[in-house]
Amino acid sequence: MGTYKQPCVHCGNWLDTAEEMCPHCGSATPFGFTCPTCLHAINPSDALCPGCGRPLYVPCPYCGQPTFVQEVCQHCGGMLMVRCDNTRCNAVQFFQNTKCTACGAKLKGKLPTK
Repeated sequence: MGTYKQPCVHCGNWLDTAEEMCPHCGSATPFGFTCPTCLHAINPSDALCPGCGRPLYVPCPYCGQPTFVQEVCQHCGGMLMVRCDNTRCNAVQFFQNTKCTACGAKLKGKLPTK
């Protein structure tokens, strides 16, 4: 039985469509972008999330430049993700989220480590 492959939108490496994470660049969303607040599918050309209306370009906490809501800053490469404080969850979340999208726990607003 053959497997279907698709390129990772972040690094371009070809992956099986069953992959949930890119082993090359570490992206948790290798086949598209999702809103960090409501997890709706988004495009880098959108200014606002079509699902919840969240702005999709935010200032980077390191360089201050506007960057798309993805895993790293488009300008300085700084990490924009933090881990949920819930030890049972520990899911990776966007640094501006106020609650975890996986378990619903309140996030403490810590900055990501570069």
